[in-house]
Amino acid sequence: MSTSIPLPQDDVAAIDELRQVYRRLGDELGKIIVGQQQVIEQLSICLFARGHALLMGVPGLAKTLLISRLAETMSLSFSRIQFTPDLMPMDITGTDILQELPGGKRAFEFAKGPVFANIVLADEINRAPAKTQAAMLEAMQEHRVTVAGRTYELDSPFFVLATQNPIEQEGTYPLPEAQLDRFMFMIGVDYPSRDEEIAIARGTTGDTLPRLEHVLDGPKVLAFQHLVRRVPVPDHIYEFAVDLTRRTRPASKEAPAWLKPLVGWGAGPRAVQYLILGAKARAALHGSYMVRLEDVIEVAEPVLRHRVMTTFTAESEGVSSRDVTKRLVEELSKAA
Repeated sequence: MSTSIPLPQDDVAAIDELRQVYRRLGDELGKIIVGQQQVIEQLSICLFARGHALLMGVPGLAKTLLISRLAETMSLSFSRIQFTPDLMPMDITGTDILQELPGGKRAFEFAKGPVFANIVLADEINRAPAKTQAAMLEAMQEHRVTVAGRTYELDSPFFVLATQNPIEQEGTYPLPEAQLDRFMFMIGVDYPSRDEEIAIARGTTGDTLPRLEHVLDGPKVLAFQHLVRRVPVPDHIYEFAVDLTRRTRPASKEAPAWLKPLVGWGAGPRAVQYLILGAKARAALHGSYMVRLEDVIEVAEPVLRHRVMTTFTAESEGVSSRDVTKRLVEELSKAA
């Protein structure tokens, strides 16, 4: 079902509409995806905040299924790229192909690659070599690709959803920090509960899966993305986001003493931007007309967990970047 009607002029009414769309989106995905409400919320936040997402989880947790079904609920183009060690940049961006023209003449014509889509699923992104990851990085950051010296703009909206397996590291190429930083969220996908796993067994072993209705189209997504950026933010929220990010840096005077031996490198200014944008999107999805402190707290972990680099000391003590982020948020929230 297409929804190309423009948004109401009143931002309050538009936020109410976004909340209803988000609920419908969840209802549609719930026909196939059991549980994973937090994952769906975080994916939706990235979508409406114009950010990319990296889903981290062991195989079999429906990461790929969730992304493909999310695309099914929208009237947007979708492509899937299976990353492998032999994947070349031209396999993603496209390449020039020699075509025969009328009159016997020949000319090179650019054949677009799978990155030319609104929603791109980069499956097991860490299995591609550095040259291919660099091509993907340009597309994610600049929303364009460069082939044979010519630049081609990507369509809007453009949304990269990548998956990564944290267990099997043989034959993988760890993502460089510069590329990790381009992902707005790192979303952890955990095992389902016992009841959810029973529901999965009942609902997914039948003959057919239900078809999902279209909830959004491209113009509507772009309109909601502009709306999210207009959500007001109180001054103390900006201060909280900056203070939280600065506390992740071990060399900063704001960093607590317990953090310094555990963290080798902290988050940069892009983390502050994504904390604010993520909080704006979450507030709008929940029907709030202004960003609240709880919105920043809820997006802190997916924003910071891949930007806080822990040391060997932390690894030996079983302390992860998620643990560091959680403790920082708790301490700063009490002081706020």
